[in-house]
Amino acid sequence: MNLIAAVDQNWGIGYRGHLLVQIPADQKYFREMTKGKVIVLGRKTLATFPNGIPLAQRTNIVLSGDRNFSIRGGIVVHSVEEAWKELKQYAEEDIFIVGGASVYRQFLPYCKTAYITKIDYAYQADCYMVNLDQESEWQVVEKSEEQTYFDLEYYFYQYKR
Repeated sequence: MNLIAAVDQNWGIGYRGHLLVQIPADQKYFREMTKGKVIVLGRKTLATFPNGIPLAQRTNIVLSGDRNFSIRGGIVVHSVEEAWKELKQYAEEDIFIVGGASVYRQFLPYCKTAYITKIDYAYQADCYMVNLDQESEWQVVEKSEEQTYFDLEYYFYQYKR
């Protein structure tokens, strides 16, 4: 199972229900990595997608505590256990955990690979990803050359457990 996220210097991922920054090359990377795959996300993360609808060309599995929540184009599950039942039919390497913070925390123990875009800037954030640099079982196996978007510097990292 995989995890994919963009984080700032403090491993922040969001503020007030929005991404900290939108970098076109990072969004393209996300599209390329997840196209044709299964993405697992929370209902609040779904709300940040264009028009709040599931992403095309992917199987969208949405976790929501709201038993009345439903969405066209996505599969709604109401617990991690229910998500596991749904995920059993897919190859592990085709599953990407895409957020938010609580979904990352719940599924991180089952992930073997993490694709992290590290942005060299500290934003105001209220949502954080686990800092994989502080987790001894995670090791950086790839790091891209420096990327830039206007005055922002960022890197694409790959971590393995």
